[in-house]
Amino acid sequence: MLIPHPLLGLRDAQEFTYLGDASLLNRPDPVAPGAEAAFCDYVFLRDNPAGVHRELWFHEQGDRSWLVVTRNTVTHEILSAELASDVKAGAAQ
Repeated sequence: MLIPHPLLGLRDAQEFTYLGDASLLNRPDPVAPGAEAAFCDYVFLRDNPAGVHRELWFHEQGDRSWLVVTRNTVTHEILSAELASDVKAGAAQ
């Protein structure tokens, strides 16, 4: 599987480590009301979708960047890849 790195072009998936659902970028506020329940959900509850899903990948054997990869989990087709820092910055706006 080839991942289209936004800075380096197509890279073999073996250069990356899969780290899970990209919703992990949305860490709960530890001082907000209900923080304990929110962190429990954040740490332990994961979706396992069949179809299009956004995932975190770490370019461990390359530039050590974090990517948000949009991938179809049924066909393994990669639809897009973005730097996680850009995704996080866009969510903050």
